[in-house]
Amino acid sequence: MARNPRGIRKAASAHGVHARRASARTAPISAAPALHESVRALLGIPAPDTAALIRRVQQGFPVAAVQRLQQAFALSADEVGALVQIPARTLTRRKESGRLKADESDRVLRAARLMHKAAALFNNDPAAAKAWMTTPQRGLGGAVPLDLASTEVGAREVEDALGRIEDGVFA
Repeated sequence: MARNPRGIRKAASAHGVHARRASARTAPISAAPALHESVRALLGIPAPDTAALIRRVQQGFPVAAVQRLQQAFALSADEVGALVQIPARTLTRRKESGRLKADESDRVLRAARLMHKAAALFNNDPAAAKAWMTTPQRGLGGAVPLDLASTEVGAREVEDALGRIEDGVFA
């Protein structure tokens, strides 16, 4: 792997070249990345740092987090249900209890992170992000990003595709 003067190495992947930090140093768990701050605000999750966010996921988000995600990106009930992999009947039960389970909260966080990243790419336009996420994309082999994003591996592919677009690589 080649390194540039900033200590970033270029790692080749099946989809192109991605920059990754070469430094072995990691930020303390209490340091909250800016993306997480925006996603927490989108979901209405009060967590001052990443450690608190992890605790909130483990405790389960309020059901309102799903509704906020749905409203922010004008997703239908079916779209948000498919994206976070929570069937409508289960979501109805969660509304009664008021909380999601930890795995459901993790999927909601993943979906919000991905939708936020798409919106940021399209000048913070949620409608443009939704349009891109619901349209087959050549860079994803013709797959619809919203369909892929329902799994962790699919979400990573969508994130990589968004990164390639951000870097000016469209295919």
